[in-house]
Amino acid sequence: MRVALAQTDCALGDVGRNLDTARDHIAQAAAQGADLVVFPELSLHGYHLGGLEKDTSITTDDPRVLTLSAPEDPDGTEGPGGSRGPDVLLGFHEHTSLRAYNTAAYYTGGRLLHVHRKLYLPNYLAWEERKHVSPGQHLRAYDLPGGHGRAATLICNDAWQPVLPWLAVQDGAEVIVVPTNSAASLDPEAMDTGLYWDTLLSYTARMLQCWVVFVNRVGNENGASFWGGSRVVDPRGTVVAQAPKWEPGLVTVDIDVHEARRQRRAVPLVAEARLGMVDREVRRLIDEGGDS
Repeated sequence: MRVALAQTDCALGDVGRNLDTARDHIAQAAAQGADLVVFPELSLHGYHLGGLEKDTSITTDDPRVLTLSAPEDPDGTEGPGGSRGPDVLLGFHEHTSLRAYNTAAYYTGGRLLHVHRKLYLPNYLAWEERKHVSPGQHLRAYDLPGGHGRAATLICNDAWQPVLPWLAVQDGAEVIVVPTNSAASLDPEAMDTGLYWDTLLSYTARMLQCWVVFVNRVGNENGASFWGGSRVVDPRGTVVAQAPKWEPGLVTVDIDVHEARRQRRAVPLVAEARLGMVDREVRRLIDEGGDS
């Protein structure tokens, strides 16, 4: 499976301009034979939603988004020479009839395959996501098209919650895709975000024996500087491809998704989940006053 990491900058609130950027990167990725193009968190809207004068959120079935992964030939499933455009995983500010979400959606062949709504919303220091979006309620792995295995999406801070990657793997994920808006720390001595991600991504891939596809944005927005550094980490914790820091780029890499399966068979670290025991202990903690 050939994956393209679309490390983009974006214009805050300018969905049309950001869609143009996405189309350009998808075209480049298609020319390189990519099966999937992954964009950063909120790549169609920008991060600081509170800085917008009007609501620019969209629905998951917005025709402009559906066409990003549509077949090249409008009257069929394939374009010239039997080819079609790559799948697209895109981040945006979603609205439904009742709530808004920080969403990453997977599209294939002009249709929606999977939606992940960010589960853990930062609400400290300069990050105030809970003011603008509601937390998602579900984590599900999903089958990749073309028999490419099984994946799960975690948006940025979701990946910092140790239970979520583990749950995704227990649901069969061989690839964890992490679209992100990670900015440079205002106080690197207190928290070096780049170093945190270096450690986290390697640990997640190695201990859960899965591929990790991390795509971070670049650019400056509302005083935050986003550093990029997008990468793919293999099930042994080795970085096999990486984009530069601080500048836009498109990196394409071939991954053998089922290497995760082979690694798990050789060293079965995640095979014995003890889900019943986990369920009992979580219920006990809830009954003792924990967060339900």
